[in-house]
Amino acid sequence: MPLIRNPILPGFNADPSIVRVGSDYYIATSTFEWYPGVQIHHSTDLANWELAVRPLSRRSQLDLRGEPDSCGVWAPCLTHDGDKFWLVYTDVKRKDGSFKDTHNYIVTAPRIEGPWSDPVYANSSGFDPSLFHDDDGRKWLVNMVQDHRARPRTFAGIALQEFDPAQGKLVGTRKVVFHGSELGLVEGPHLYKRNGWYYLLTAEGGTGYTHAATLARSRSIWGPYELHPQQHILTSKDHPFAALQRAGHADIVETADGKTYLVHLAGRPIGQKRRCVLGRETALQEAYWGEDDWLYVKNGPVPSLDVEVPGVRDEEAYWKEKRYEFHDGLHKDFQWLRTPEPERLFAIEDGKLVLTGRESIGSWFEQSLVARRQTHFSFDAETVIDFSPEDERQFAGLTLYYSRYNFFYLAVSAHSDGRREVQILRSEASWPNGKLEDVGANACYVRIPQQGRVKLAATIRGERLQFYYALVAEGGEEQEELQRIGPVLDASIVSDECGGHQAHGSFTGSFVGVACSDVNGTEKRAVFDYFVYRPAHDSTDRYSVSMEGIQRV
Repeated sequence: MPLIRNPILPGFNADPSIVRVGSDYYIATSTFEWYPGVQIHHSTDLANWELAVRPLSRRSQLDLRGEPDSCGVWAPCLTHDGDKFWLVYTDVKRKDGSFKDTHNYIVTAPRIEGPWSDPVYANSSGFDPSLFHDDDGRKWLVNMVQDHRARPRTFAGIALQEFDPAQGKLVGTRKVVFHGSELGLVEGPHLYKRNGWYYLLTAEGGTGYTHAATLARSRSIWGPYELHPQQHILTSKDHPFAALQRAGHADIVETADGKTYLVHLAGRPIGQKRRCVLGRETALQEAYWGEDDWLYVKNGPVPSLDVEVPGVRDEEAYWKEKRYEFHDGLHKDFQWLRTPEPERLFAIEDGKLVLTGRESIGSWFEQSLVARRQTHFSFDAETVIDFSPEDERQFAGLTLYYSRYNFFYLAVSAHSDGRREVQILRSEASWPNGKLEDVGANACYVRIPQQGRVKLAATIRGERLQFYYALVAEGGEEQEELQRIGPVLDASIVSDECGGHQAHGSFTGSFVGVACSDVNGTEKRAVFDYFVYRPAHDSTDRYSVSMEGIQRV
C-alpha cells in the first residue's frame, strides 16, 4: 500500500472521532468557539479528506455567545448504529478554575449531510461524551466526570450510564467504571466490543507534551477494567524529538478488509520554543490485534510520521493556492466566532464580502471576524479592502488570530483627527491582562488617502511574519508596489503554547482572515473584494521573508 505523511487533517482539527459506514469514512473534530459547530470530514481511502458538513449550524442546536476562548464544542463522538448517525458533544460554558460548566447533548441524522436534529440533553457531569451501541441494541454513554473538590486535579474518572432513545434521556445507574492510570487527567473515552471483551480507550496526561492514549478492557461493561500491558498504546511523552508530539485522544476504525487504524490528535512544534502554531491536528496510525486480544499500534507506541493506507494522496491539492471570491457565497473553509446569527456579522453583496462592524476583535459575544484555518507553516495571505473609518474606534483588515489574548491585526483605521491610516495591532499572551498594543514605532502607523481601496498582505515563513500594504487605484491596478509595514514579527506566538491560558488550556489553532470592528456602535461596514491563501513550500530559506508571490491584485 502507498505511504502518506501525517497529519491527515492538517491545522486545527482536534479530538478526532472516526466511523466507517460501508466504503465511507467520516471524522468528526472539535470546533470550540468557532461556528458552525463540529467539523465532519469524509474519505473513501483514508488518504484524501474533504470537509463534508458542520452539523451544528442553527441557534436551536448551538449558541456560543459569551463563552470564553477554547470553550464551546469539545470532543464530538460520531457513530452509526446501522440506521442513522449519532453525534454526541459537549458545550463548555466555563472551563478555568475548579468549576466547569459542561453540558452534553446528542443529535442524529439519517445522512451525514443531514438534516441534523435539535439536541437531546444528556448530562452536565463532565465532558467528552461518547455513545456506544452494544450488540444487544442497548446504548451507553460514557464521559469523564468532574469533582471540583479534588486538588490539584478535578478529573474523577470515566462514568457509564445507559441512554434510552425512546425516552430521550439517560436511565438507570451511573457508575464510575475507570479511574485511569497513574498518568492522570483521564478523559476522551470510547467504548468498543470485540471477542467478548469491552474495550475502553481514553486520553490521559492533558493535551500537552505528556498526552497519551490509554487502553483498558473488561468482560463486563461495568468493569473492572484492566490496563493494557503497555498502559499507553500511543504517546510521544517519552520521546521529545519525535516528529509528532502531544499524541493522544484517539479512536479506532476497522476497514472493510479487516485492517485496523487509529486516528489521534497530535501537534507539530516549530522553533526552539516548540510552539504548535497549527494547533492540534488529526493523524492516523496503523494498528493490529495481538494474539492476546490487545490492540497495538504498528511500530508504536510512538506515532509514525508516515503510514500505509489504501489511497494515494493528492499532494497538488494540498499545495494549491486558494483564491476565495464571494459570488457564490462564503466558502466552506471559513468560519466565524460564537454566534448563530451570522447575518449580523457579514453579508455577500455584488460578489463581495461585507462585514458589519460590531464589537472589538477581543469580544466573546459578537465580533465580525471571518477566517480559515492556517494549514501550512509557511504561506501568504492577501485581501483588498474598502473602508472609510471616522476615528480610531473603527478598524478593519487582515488578521492572524488565535484568541482574544493572541492575534496580529493589519488594520485600516483613522487617527483621532479622522485621517485614515494603516496600522498594526496585536495582543500577545499577557494573560490575564491581554491588551491591544501597537507594534514598534511610528513606522507602524502609515497615513493614507481618505478614500480608495487598500491591499493588505502578509507573509508567514515559519516563525516569521511580515505585513505589507499598497494603495489600489479605482480601475483595479495598484498605485504602488507593496510596501513593508512594521518589523518582522514572531508568528509562533499565535499558538497553543501562547494562547492565553494555563497549561493544557488553549485548544484551537491559528486562523487567518478578515475582521471589522466599530466600537462606536455605528455599524461601519468594510467591503472585501477577495481573499487569497497561498501555501509556500518550506525549504532551506524557510524562515526568510520574501515579497515573491504577493504582488498580484
